Amino acid sequence: MKVTRFGLALAFASTLGAAALPANAEELSVATFVPPQHHTNLVMFKWFGEEIERRSGGTLTMKLYPAGQLGAGPVQQYKRAVEGVGDITFGVAAYTPAIFPKSMLAILPGAAENADDSTRRIWANFDAHFAEEFADVKVLAVGTVAGSLFVGTRDVSTMEGLKGAKLVPFAAMTTPIVEALGAVPVQMPVTEMYTGLSTGTIDVTTASYNNLTPPWNFWDVASHVVENVPVSFAVTFAVMNKERYMSLSEEHRAIIDELAGLPMSLKLAESFDGADERSKRMIAEADKNYEWIVVSDEERARMDAAVAEGLEAIFADYEARGIANAREIYEALNR
Repeated sequence: MKVTRFGLALAFASTLGAAALPANAEELSVATFVPPQHHTNLVMFKWFGEEIERRSGGTLTMKLYPAGQLGAGPVQQYKRAVEGVGDITFGVAAYTPAIFPKSMLAILPGAAENADDSTRRIWANFDAHFAEEFADVKVLAVGTVAGSLFVGTRDVSTMEGLKGAKLVPFAAMTTPIVEALGAVPVQMPVTEMYTGLSTGTIDVTTASYNNLTPPWNFWDVASHVVENVPVSFAVTFAVMNKERYMSLSEEHRAIIDELAGLPMSLKLAESFDGADERSKRMIAEADKNYEWIVVSDEERARMDAAVAEGLEAIFADYEARGIANAREIYEALNR
């Protein structure tokens, strides 16, 4: 697979008299499990690569290793950053929930409706509640994906339709909510959901609009797409090996510091919300064989009541695990 590289390649010195590589030049490796054409690469990492190169005068660059080239699968992405397998990694918090119990509270349905809103809410509370969970790395970005749809092979636009449906949530910690809705939670990574829907292993999955369209193509195996459901979120991150960050010059660290945090996180949210908007346009123009259903206000109220019931069970579980302020954190996120 061709390796994608953002920014201009630095020329190596040659015996023919080419300019020598600057002595302070640094190239950061970026490991991600998503394919090269994924919007996080084309928006967030493209922006990051261009900014560090421009601001450093070409002495700080990055090289992207997509599709698991530095390690297959999404589960070990945080560990790969901690251990320096990649200087920077992109990952999903729900794949290692024991590391991010408080951050996982941003997954739950609440006041936010899109990735930008949810991401801003995380960063308004980051130092107070979430920073400690990322103590082993340099945080570049923490943002979310909005799960705005139920996509499946049966009509789940009512509480009766949800009853007994094998449903994949964004995270296992939402199991009490899924059960309160009457569905049966099934855990499955996004890379297996297309097959799961086509074989009947699952009936429905929580999805973003861009899951319907390429590269995921859920619209080819779905008979029903259900809108106006309680929105949940996937918390994602871009983090850097702390030792690699500290090995950089003060100038290079300052550049990264200016980009990291809310600015890069909003680029991450922009990549997901932007992908949803592009997919909405594709959906409007496509001729696909599924039924699009908008949940009625009455049914949505019933779903929201079930969510509230599930939240109580989640808060009780957190308290039993020694995290007594879970409700406080959730409420801070949803003011």
